[in-house]
Amino acid sequence: MTIVDLENVTFAYGEQPAVRDVSLTVEQGDFLGLVGPNGSGKTTLLHLMLGLHRPDSGSIDLFGEPVDQFDDGERIGYVSQQATSGGGSMPVTVREAVTMGRFAHAGHGRLTDDDHATVDDALETVGITELADRQVNQLSGGQRQRAYIARALASEADLLALDEPTVGVDAESRDAFYQLLESLNEREITIILIEHDIGVVTDRANRIACINTELYHHGDTESFVESDALTEAYGATGQVVHHHH
Repeated sequence: MTIVDLENVTFAYGEQPAVRDVSLTVEQGDFLGLVGPNGSGKTTLLHLMLGLHRPDSGSIDLFGEPVDQFDDGERIGYVSQQATSGGGSMPVTVREAVTMGRFAHAGHGRLTDDDHATVDDALETVGITELADRQVNQLSGGQRQRAYIARALASEADLLALDEPTVGVDAESRDAFYQLLESLNEREITIILIEHDIGVVTDRANRIACINTELYHHGDTESFVESDALTEAYGATGQVVHHHH
């Protein structure tokens, strides 16, 4: 199943183009790393994929529907950079935040025992059961990112979209977080990840889209590493550094 399909998408802020003539697809089960230098249009492209921006030209389908008609939001778990780096002001407990992911399934009815069990499973999956009664605004960045992932799991999201989710997170927590993402991807949850550390992306993702306004590469990770896309998109400063843990 195709999760996201972009055809010849262009978007500008005023006169300044952010994304120009980009075509790519994200298939179910992909772990797509979205890379490019600062200001290259990565976040804009992700917002276009999720329907948060409307393209100036081109077409975007999300789960097989035109993105502007898609209304099944619980299928998407979106974690912005602000959510983990500065989004800790939510005056609720971790369990309450994760439970929000069930509301779309409950409709106007009360949450059932099955709904609460799903919340418990989500907390356990991301390893924060012991934090369930803590206030979200008392969590570290690494703990907060797991709470937002748990909320997406509780909503039974098919797509996780993550914009630099490890900003401000220590190396040990970051490695554990990417192990979590890999395990979720093995469960056929599709992941789109923006990450400034290209070595981390090439070690973890199985697909790479490299952008600097225009798309320089979209394909499997091995072909990206072997291509000149990094140098073309970043200039002479682009290089891949692999992390071995």
